[in-house]
Amino acid sequence: MKAKVLVVDDSGLARRTLREILEGAGHEVAEASDGLNALERYYIEKPDIVMLDLVMKGMYGLEVLTKLRELDPDVKVIVVSADIQTSSHELVHEAGGVSFVNKPFDRHDILAAVDDALARGVA
Repeated sequence: MKAKVLVVDDSGLARRTLREILEGAGHEVAEASDGLNALERYYIEKPDIVMLDLVMKGMYGLEVLTKLRELDPDVKVIVVSADIQTSSHELVHEAGGVSFVNKPFDRHDILAAVDDALARGVA
């Protein structure tokens, strides 16, 4: 199943890498470089999945996740971060994130997380 994915990361390299992985698997990709831009792009693009970095300039990823859930309680957010602390993983799940993938990116992990999020269906 193919999806429209919004990639949110303040690193251009991270966005490019995720775009290559996702488009290589047939997914459509939109990008945002910060939290405010992510909220705007989500509203405009209506993506199936959001891939969200935790540590960004301006608005922290968990704040973006919370605001996305306020906009759309059914939003599917996969957090992609170099933060490997167990407490961060727990906070993401408590905030409504569907998955957590560690940086550096692994193509298999990214695509498995997308497939898992899509398998959850539309609520």
